Amino acid sequence: MNVRVVATASGWQTRAVLPPLPADFLLSVVMPIYNEQATLREIVTAVRAVPIRKELVLVDDGSRDGTREILAELANLPDVRVLLHDVNRGKGAALRTGFAAARGEVVVVQDADLEYDPAQYPLLLAPIVRGEADVVYGSRYLVDDADATRERDSLHHYFGNRLLTFWSNLFTGLNLTDMETCYKCVRREVLQDLVIESRRFTVEPEFTAKIARLPVRIHEVPIRYRGRAYAAGKKIGWRDGVSALWAIVRYSLRR
Repeated sequence: MNVRVVATASGWQTRAVLPPLPADFLLSVVMPIYNEQATLREIVTAVRAVPIRKELVLVDDGSRDGTREILAELANLPDVRVLLHDVNRGKGAALRTGFAAARGEVVVVQDADLEYDPAQYPLLLAPIVRGEADVVYGSRYLVDDADATRERDSLHHYFGNRLLTFWSNLFTGLNLTDMETCYKCVRREVLQDLVIESRRFTVEPEFTAKIARLPVRIHEVPIRYRGRAYAAGKKIGWRDGVSALWAIVRYSLRR
């Protein structure tokens, strides 16, 4: 695969060349949303700009900040579907709704903030399209540390993510570098064998623990990432980290 990273004055962009896709190939982009009026239009524009045939499944999880007014506009776009939760149920519940509605051969999760760049979809899709993987994780920690343009997470988020990934690997037998990544790209048939129970951010370790028990091939690819601070709307906190540790044990040991 031919991949190049381009640094620009406004940030970065990763580009990859995909193997040829079937003419009827459809990618489902599932986006859980909660109070994201500041970034929603921009991230939807970025997703729609990726030159891959796709559907964008927007799942609003009871937003109260004006997000729903924006969604009413976006629902008129031909490649966008909007699903609404009457009350806030959590990211896990939003993903469960989105996965059930997805119609594409491959499904990728996209957060509604601007931390993850949709231009990287070809990186995630390439191993699946080549027949080498059934599940692909986009890892923030496989990026070359010598790259001076890489933006960093805060120390406590970095440490927390690495700790949770280590704990997850210990219980699942996997060897991931970034279990907590948003970018999980999966053949839709794999999702049909999963039942997501988590309501909040414990969906990440639950997803990984249940994937690890399936006869699937899991790959990681390096991605670029721009973390945001709490002042900019970051929602996950230390309590979610504690819950994630318990979820790793719970879902890994359950048979």
